[in-house]
Amino acid sequence: MRYEFFEPVKVMTCSREKEINNSLLAYYINKHKTEIRRYEMLYKMYYGKHLIIEMPLKERYKPDNRVVVNFAKYIVDTFNGYFMGKPVTVAHENPELSKQVNRILKLNDQNDNNVELSKLVQIYGRAYEFLYQDEEAMTRITYNGPLDMFMVYDDTIAQRPYFSVRYYLNTENRLMGEIYTSDSVYYFHQGEKGYQIYEQQPHYYHEVPVIEYINNDERQGIFEPVISMINAFNKALSEKANDVDYFADAYLAVLGVQLDQEGMKNIRDNRIINFFGTDDPEQIKNIVVEFLSKPDGDTSQEHLLDRLERLIYQMAMVTNLASENLGNASGVGLQFKIQEMENLALNSERKFTSGMNQRFRMIFQLPTNIPASLKEEWFNLEYKFFRNIPRDTLSEVQKAQAAAGLLPLEDRIAMISDIADPKATAEKMREESGGPVTDNFSRIGGDTDE
Repeated sequence: MRYEFFEPVKVMTCSREKEINNSLLAYYINKHKTEIRRYEMLYKMYYGKHLIIEMPLKERYKPDNRVVVNFAKYIVDTFNGYFMGKPVTVAHENPELSKQVNRILKLNDQNDNNVELSKLVQIYGRAYEFLYQDEEAMTRITYNGPLDMFMVYDDTIAQRPYFSVRYYLNTENRLMGEIYTSDSVYYFHQGEKGYQIYEQQPHYYHEVPVIEYINNDERQGIFEPVISMINAFNKALSEKANDVDYFADAYLAVLGVQLDQEGMKNIRDNRIINFFGTDDPEQIKNIVVEFLSKPDGDTSQEHLLDRLERLIYQMAMVTNLASENLGNASGVGLQFKIQEMENLALNSERKFTSGMNQRFRMIFQLPTNIPASLKEEWFNLEYKFFRNIPRDTLSEVQKAQAAAGLLPLEDRIAMISDIADPKATAEKMREESGGPVTDNFSRIGGDTDE
């Protein structure tokens, strides 16, 4: 069995002139199903069911180890911990508005949602965030993988979201789901004559309430470029384990003398070889007792394994944190060693920021969340990402103190990585020092009574 390459489906598009009906729905669901095999393969890779497990069985007399070194999971979890291990902070210059935004995020356990959403993006290359109103009219935020959900964009150069679909099998093994547009949610099920849309409900986000988060424009998972090398590493390591078993069960060759069943049993049980009964030196010289062994390829195997391991981390651009060399690095040296992973994180930060802008743009549309006069203030939200690496807090504090007179208070506080919300901390410091506090809703034209 060989590794099968699956090319990611980048973007599904549709003209807005086309009506969302049963036939259009069937077309895009069938198109999405062609991607499922790739998603399932990536899912198996992350959870440890690699190609080596599914290889044909060898003959019963041959060692047949199936060793899986789960680089896929290590790459995803290491990068996700580095990129999203520390919570993303969201702040606004208006402290009351900032407080309300963070209240919504806390009610939704958004720190945990972000970590899981980011993990799905790293595995599959894309994942989705879904907004809805619960029974108490509270905005809820959750994440969803791409195995049962997809987005269709319009065919303009802007490629704006046109509609999104989630589908699944119910307890009666019947396919059903929902279609999300910019103003409504449509419910459908699969009947005898195909898909049937049977109900419509309005929503008030004024946009498709599903956001696609992507790892890159190619929608490629973080370990996807190195799958062939991961499979090669597993195969090489498994064959090395087979060699160990082979040498443990090597055949004993006895040439020049015939052994009966009792003699073979004694050799096996007592581990003693004793041939006697002849004084003919020529006959004794022709007796050979040795283990059969195949050529030793241990050195070549070790070189291959070492090279594959280096290339896997290099091509995935994720630092091997277990490396001995990394433990000896500090300061600028450490920054150079994680530079490739930092480049990936910067790209992910930009993609995640784009998704969060869409999230808050919809959240701000509802007066139950944010006063109507402030619905455009999502644009002024500031996101702060923190890399999850060891920090010298004392050095950061000293640098922040040394910047007094050069940088504003908020910027100096932001230099200290342990402080999650620099604006809130600066506000507390002003209050404690007795300084004026002018940041309120009225400063930006809001009305606290709305």
